[in-house]
Amino acid sequence: MSARVNRFRALVKKELLATLKEKTSRLILVGPLLLYILLFGYIASFNLDRVPYALCDLSKTSASETFVRALDNNRIFDRIATLENASQATMAIDELNALVVVVIEDQFNEHLKNGEMAAVQVIIDGRNSTTAQLAAGYVSSIAQSINEKNAIASPLSIRVLFNPNAITQWFIMPGLIVMLSMLQVMILSALSVAREREQGTFEQLLVSPYSTTELLCAKALVPIAVGLFQGTLILLVDLFWFNIPMAGSLVSLYVVLTGFTVSIVGVGLAISAYSQTMQQGLILTFVLLVPMVLLSGLFAPVQNMPDWLQLLTYADPLRFALAGIRRIYLAGASLSEVLVMMWPVWVMAIIGLPTAYHYFKRRL
Repeated sequence: MSARVNRFRALVKKELLATLKEKTSRLILVGPLLLYILLFGYIASFNLDRVPYALCDLSKTSASETFVRALDNNRIFDRIATLENASQATMAIDELNALVVVVIEDQFNEHLKNGEMAAVQVIIDGRNSTTAQLAAGYVSSIAQSINEKNAIASPLSIRVLFNPNAITQWFIMPGLIVMLSMLQVMILSALSVAREREQGTFEQLLVSPYSTTELLCAKALVPIAVGLFQGTLILLVDLFWFNIPMAGSLVSLYVVLTGFTVSIVGVGLAISAYSQTMQQGLILTFVLLVPMVLLSGLFAPVQNMPDWLQLLTYADPLRFALAGIRRIYLAGASLSEVLVMMWPVWVMAIIGLPTAYHYFKRRL
């Protein structure tokens, strides 16, 4: 019995030493764990630490200034724009990234003097409905505290842009068009070259008449086609199953989706050309995918992250592809508007594909 235990103990020791022997294995055991702890700790929060808002004070009286002062003195609220009229609210939310727009009516002071209800309108971004509703709740609590202190009534009227009923699915589902297609595209492209090595067909490529560019393009086209196909399926589900109306152009949406898919294929092929085995390619892919999803703003708002993490999100093409798709799908943004804001996606495509070419050529 003891001999069997000793043999089993030796076998476990051998497996442990084999796992810890390679430097890459040791890094994989510790590195991703620390990375995910930090990211989840800082990102996985729906508490609002900063609310960028735009103000439209049509009253411009001492009573309205009291309300505005209470907003500005609150550490959460950060006024990023002062509007001349309420018609500029859409511009403030869509272009200046205001989460809410606070509109104080022109008869605000007169209504208060007459003992009538003085309304404050809060316009929120329905593309980020959960967070925007939290922000509207904070405005409501400030209004309530002023009411109790000064015995004035300032009821809130909430108006939702781009998502009239503030349905959470309208916020999540359009984003899945790029997020879910990205997962499959990244995995397919990251395994393509490593799979050739493991199957023993990589040597055949060495003696084939095809150039490096031709081989790389062929390996890129299949994941791109799969990504566009999956994006189309999700789009059809959004339109006909969840009945989420599309405000923008299909052409604009597919231009953004195609550009994003090309950038992701470049990253995936670079991983594949660098990796010696399919297992290594898979590990590197998932180590990269999780931070990309967390930093994208799909589930938690980017503006709620620490400043250093917000800076890091500029290296995440998924963040800008999500924003572009949502602006086209829900707000009806034009292609020219979206192309400018998606510059990190184009930078990633320019870097990823040449990097993949470099590693691929080195392996040939």
